Amino acid sequence: MQYLVSVIDDMSTPGSSDKRPGISAFNERLIADGYWVFAGGLANPDAATVIDNRGEQQVICDGPFVESKEYLAGLWVWEAPDLDAALTLAAEASKVCDRKIEVRPFA
Repeated sequence: MQYLVSVIDDMSTPGSSDKRPGISAFNERLIADGYWVFAGGLANPDAATVIDNRGEQQVICDGPFVESKEYLAGLWVWEAPDLDAALTLAAEASKVCDRKIEVRPFA
């Protein structure tokens, strides 16, 4: 089963950037162990653009979809045998990148 693993950052207590070597090592292990599908970091929320084309006219707005102190800073997509395995990896990911992690299975 595949899982979206969201990295949650906080403007007031962001994770430290010196974690990159540890994150790279963690990613290499995910690849070697067959969990890796995809990963990427995201720009800050102020770089976001929201497009809503559900009505008569499209609306394009600068900024994030939701105003919040916490925001999505990056993501992984993992292939794991079950939720327990994904949660075990997520606990390690949280420690490695010094941020909160949300795990959600794909529907």
